[in-house]
Amino acid sequence: MSDPNKPLFVQATNLDGPLIITPNVFRDHRGSYTMMFNKRLYGSIFEAYGITPKSFIEHDLSVSPLGSFIGIHGDPRTWKLVTCLFGRFLLAVVDCRKDKPTFGQSFQITLSEEDRTQVLIPAGFGNGHLVMSDRAGFFYWQSEYYRGAEHQFTYAWDEPQFNLTWPIDKPILSKRDKEVKHIGAS
Repeated sequence: MSDPNKPLFVQATNLDGPLIITPNVFRDHRGSYTMMFNKRLYGSIFEAYGITPKSFIEHDLSVSPLGSFIGIHGDPRTWKLVTCLFGRFLLAVVDCRKDKPTFGQSFQITLSEEDRTQVLIPAGFGNGHLVMSDRAGFFYWQSEYYRGAEHQFTYAWDEPQFNLTWPIDKPILSKRDKEVKHIGAS
């Protein structure tokens, strides 16, 4: 058995700040075990990549059915560490820092219960996810306490400037996500 305190894989993305972390998943006849977070270990990973998220102080779980889309939401203060507890979803991460030349750049990754891959999302980046299984559990650690939608930005799931590709034409959306307009729309 390999060292449970060492992630299998840490990968930088095409964006400055977000990381993809694939932790060890130990399986045997009884099931599986995954260390989802260790402050010392993850702190050394963040330091190695020159990033300094605040401590994670709130843990949240969103459970949604097939075809649901949640996001693209975020705020300028909150870092998130996202994973899939059960099921499968397609995650999009978008640089939403309007003062940066990288505004609107994005990447997508499928997260599932199979490998427990995690994505570190810095403050100022938005995220959205589309549920691709009967149900999915979107679990995330946050560096700030949730203060309500009025303290967040929201972008349309199909915002053309973000160059995202979704395998669905009509996702299930919340009222908040239905009412948001495209950038530049009146």
